[in-house]
Amino acid sequence: MAFQTYSLFVLSVIMISFGHVENRLNLLQLQGDIDKLKADFNSSHSDVADGGPIFTERLSSWTERNERRIILSQIISMYLKMLENTDRSKAHVRNIAEELHTLKESLSDGSKKIEDLKDLTKLQMSDLKIQRKAVNELFSVLQKLGDTSSSHKRKRRQFQRLCKC
Repeated sequence: MAFQTYSLFVLSVIMISFGHVENRLNLLQLQGDIDKLKADFNSSHSDVADGGPIFTERLSSWTERNERRIILSQIISMYLKMLENTDRSKAHVRNIAEELHTLKESLSDGSKKIEDLKDLTKLQMSDLKIQRKAVNELFSVLQKLGDTSSSHKRKRRQFQRLCKC
């Protein structure tokens, strides 16, 4: 039962975060398909609860809308990868995969950002040429960081003026 609620929650967050609130009926229709998929995977097995949730805890630290788009696009990719190895002749599997593909297409910017993050982790910071380039860009990176933090402070001050707390 917890996994059922968990799957519905993750799909709800995905759809709402991507502006698919108008597709709320699709989510209700997907519930039956998700129930069938759970039966396919025997998700009521006792080991499902071991170690806690795999996606929802990660979602809690991604609070900004654009941040959520990044993590949710990766989560959708993982669901699609999982569904690649399932029986596509089953209507419920096709329905879920189609909905996930639709959501994935609306998040192409999130996928690009994930690739950027992966590329950053591959940089060889011990390479002298990379170090030179990095040092050359340091001031502009710090400027962008300053611009970002000052805009957050400005938004917070504007909110405090508007708030009658």
